[in-house]
Formats: sequence, C-alpha cells, structure tokens
Amino acid sequence: MESWLDLFLLGMASFRLTRLIVYDLITEFLRKPFHENVTETLEDGSTETYIEIKGVGLRYWIGELLSCHWCTGIWAAAILYVGYELYPAVAMPVTTILAIAGIASLIQHVFIKD
Repeated sequence: MESWLDLFLLGMASFRLTRLIVYDLITEFLRKPFHENVTETLEDGSTETYIEIKGVGLRYWIGELLSCHWCTGIWAAAILYVGYELYPAVAMPVTTILAIAGIASLIQHVFIKD
C-alpha cells in the first residue's frame, strides 16, 4: 500500500462494490439465478419481502454469498486489492469511481435521509 489515500480509496470502493452486488437493483440479474424474492402479506395488511436461496451445493453457496454483505465484502476487497497490485493502470480508475460513488452514498445516507 503506497499511501493512506490508496487505503481509503480501496476501502470506499470495496464498500460501494459490495452494496452494488448485494443490494442494488441494477445488479439484480446477477442474484436472480440464486435468489427467489418472496412477498408475504402480514395480518395487518402490510407486506414483507425476503429472499430464499435457490438450489443446493455450489448454487446455494453462491446464493448465500450474494445475500451476505460481509461475505461479499471480503471478495470485493480481495478483487480490488489484487487489481491494485497487479493491474494498477486499470484498477485505480475503477477503484476511484467506486470510491467516489461510495462517498456520495454515505453523504446521501447521513445528510439527506430519504
């Protein structure tokens, strides 16, 4: 690691990449083969949506991975770090964009509160 700025960028990029994979609608196509969205109507008339993991074996394992931000976060951090070390000319622009998006996400969450 060359600087604290690099560590900060990798940390924010890992945060944003993890959220992108686990939660964002734009990447739902990645999760669809492994997750089934189930919506139930509760006694009070409200609805609750949750996911069920599909399949067994490797398919189930990937489904679990894609539903867990802690698990996906480790893999996202590892991929970003390997890119940082082996292919910095490609990885750093991607890392910087993800980090900027991560910072914007935090600002939105802390100050705007939809």
